[in-house]
Amino acid sequence: MRFGEHLRSSMIKDYYPYYIAYDDLKKALKTDFVTQPTPENTKPARKEWTEDDETRFVTLLESELEKVFLFQKRKSEEIVERIQASEEEVNDVVSRLEDSNNSRRQSGRPSRPAPTDEDFLELEQVLSDIIADVHDLAKFTQLNYTGFQKIIKKHDKETKWYLKPVFAARLNAKPFFKDNYDAFVVKLSKLYDLVRTKGNPVTGDSSAGGNQQNFVRQTTKYWVHRDNITELKLVILKHLPVLVFNASKEFEEKDTAISSIYYDNPETWELYQGRLKKTEGAEAIRLRWYGGMESDQIFVERKTHREDWTGEKSVKARFSLKEKNVNAFLDGRMTVEQVFDKMRKEGKKSPAEINDLEQLAREIQYRVITRRLVPVTRTFYHRTAFQLPGDARVRISLDTELTMIREDNLDGRRRAGSNWRRMDIGVDWPFSQLPPEDIDRFPYAVLEVKLQTQAGQEPPQWIRDLTASHLVEAVPKFSKFIHGTATLFPTRINLLPFWYPQMDTDIRKPPTRRYGIHRPTGSTALSPMDEDSDDEETPQTTETPTLNGSREGSDDRYLFTETNGNELDIEERIAARPLPGDEDYPLYDSDDEYDTVDTEELEEARRIGGAYYAEQLVKHYARKTGRTIMQGLWALVPRPRATEMPPQEARGIQVLGTQRRLQRFQAPPGKKIFVPVRVEPKVYFAAERTFLSWLEFSIILGGIAATLLNFGVDTVSLISSWAFTILAAGALIYSLMLYIWRVDKIRKRRDVKRVYYEKWGPTVVSVGLVTVVLINFGLRVKAGGFMAGKSPLDGHPRHGGEL
Repeated sequence: MRFGEHLRSSMIKDYYPYYIAYDDLKKALKTDFVTQPTPENTKPARKEWTEDDETRFVTLLESELEKVFLFQKRKSEEIVERIQASEEEVNDVVSRLEDSNNSRRQSGRPSRPAPTDEDFLELEQVLSDIIADVHDLAKFTQLNYTGFQKIIKKHDKETKWYLKPVFAARLNAKPFFKDNYDAFVVKLSKLYDLVRTKGNPVTGDSSAGGNQQNFVRQTTKYWVHRDNITELKLVILKHLPVLVFNASKEFEEKDTAISSIYYDNPETWELYQGRLKKTEGAEAIRLRWYGGMESDQIFVERKTHREDWTGEKSVKARFSLKEKNVNAFLDGRMTVEQVFDKMRKEGKKSPAEINDLEQLAREIQYRVITRRLVPVTRTFYHRTAFQLPGDARVRISLDTELTMIREDNLDGRRRAGSNWRRMDIGVDWPFSQLPPEDIDRFPYAVLEVKLQTQAGQEPPQWIRDLTASHLVEAVPKFSKFIHGTATLFPTRINLLPFWYPQMDTDIRKPPTRRYGIHRPTGSTALSPMDEDSDDEETPQTTETPTLNGSREGSDDRYLFTETNGNELDIEERIAARPLPGDEDYPLYDSDDEYDTVDTEELEEARRIGGAYYAEQLVKHYARKTGRTIMQGLWALVPRPRATEMPPQEARGIQVLGTQRRLQRFQAPPGKKIFVPVRVEPKVYFAAERTFLSWLEFSIILGGIAATLLNFGVDTVSLISSWAFTILAAGALIYSLMLYIWRVDKIRKRRDVKRVYYEKWGPTVVSVGLVTVVLINFGLRVKAGGFMAGKSPLDGHPRHGGEL
């Protein structure tokens, strides 16, 4: 859709006069015609853009900016006043409720009447209206900011007078688009929770994990486009309150900041590789702190991945450490006993708990020293957590301004030096002082839904609706550490996570049902980050391929359903979704699987060098040439060809835009996309059972061959026994080589189709068996033994025949 049309269709009725006059600004970019249009020349040349034209346009642009800025400021102040008035009303109703309860306990008569359900319902409607106003103002701000960005881009493109750098300063002087709605969300969440619970909110420990050392949760992750962040927060706060760690303190943006330093060995990247491949026991070691750089409490954490077949759950364990002791602890100059000496003296934790923490600290310290782990990647984000205090059954966190930063001392630069973290940045996002090669600003927010449900218990319906809505995009197993490391070290990391190709795709989806915060004229908005589509150009298609290949309107609610041991988990269910059109169409097109395997082996051989490398190089090109020849010969084999099908649009599949696009992801040169492959012990057992079945079949054929060889007396029996012997030996050798190959691929977690099924082996053996039987039967008929009514054993000395 053209932006002008989109703007007109998205305007909120009450805000109509205050939107940017986009059409007027477009007209101001058009100068007069040199000559009047004629039927032969409907679009004659226009006059050159002059300084007077520029002055007129800039004056109009300034007036539009002033109009939008003043309205946004006035509306924001109005919302603040309405929130304050609602807060007074809510506090009054809650105090009346408390007076009533106290009077009942004291058997007295309340001084004021107790509030009724209608009072709470009325307050809830008032707060819902304020929430809708916050949502509308956020959309208004976003849409106008997009309009200014697009009209400036159009101006620079058509006039060649570059206004963007100058107007950027004017935007910063009147920053209507920088208003942070988090303070509104926190305040509205508290009030709405009071009203929703009728003055009895859930209370409990809302600390940032101080009393929780081990976490076991079912977590699913989603990406959220920036245009949907405010709406998503407003939707969630109607069901869960914002988790505030210090309710007595006024909200500050830095209170929501979370920073983490991830450690790894930059020579082997063993922790990165293990977490990416999800190998059993893979660890991630990080140091985390909350708030600004002045925070003195540092959490040393270890995340351990456990495969489901082990019967254990992945777990995160941590302990706290003073910032001044971090370097000494990681270097081994400070012992574990010294770290927990004060804790033992205070006696706030039991000896058993302290022993567990000491064991954890000892293991982390040993791994850091022996594996030569150093800081490599920092992640920074602002987290808005939604959770009932003291109740971790449902926890939703939304991480915004996610940024990954290099912490290493590689490439001749000492970023962190001998310290455990670099000190030239803090919480001053977007960290404009850093060079581009040191930072990656993630374009989306990350939503994490963490559930602790009992067996057979389903998540709340509102969570199912949320995760199935257009506001989020499911990205199972997404990791900030993996993504940041792969992005910041492009010359050192060759194995990329499976979600990496999705970064170039717009994840926004059109709403398929009425969901979210709505006004009578609800709208979706474009983003200033989008490539500008000039109004005169043909509209581009807006279809969005998703990670799992499904269409935008697919239902993600089934991801949360509980499964037993024989059913698919979340990751497998995502991978099992069919792609539109051709089911065999690969979602991730890196190199061919055989090529990727050969490339790894060739790279390893190159590091070894010498004759071994030359031998592997010859084998590599020989295999490649052989596959090319086989593909060419197979293409010449006469066989039934697939019928050409009409395009998807003609088969009743609704698409957006004028054409349907299926994007085939191609890995960057020299890189590979790693697709998670689930491997359990039962996979090895299945491969072994398959080999034993082949072995049994070969033994049967060998027995037939031995019988014919020992008891046959003519040439037909000898020929048949040799045929069965060759077939049995071939099946035995083939099955043995296939078993060895399968075990190797399973051990390396290769996503190769032949690991799980084999279409040529059984076919060849079956055809060979039928051929041998027919040859035996034909030779016997030709010899005339059955036709003369004689037994094959006639004439044998043991049966009275003549010699």
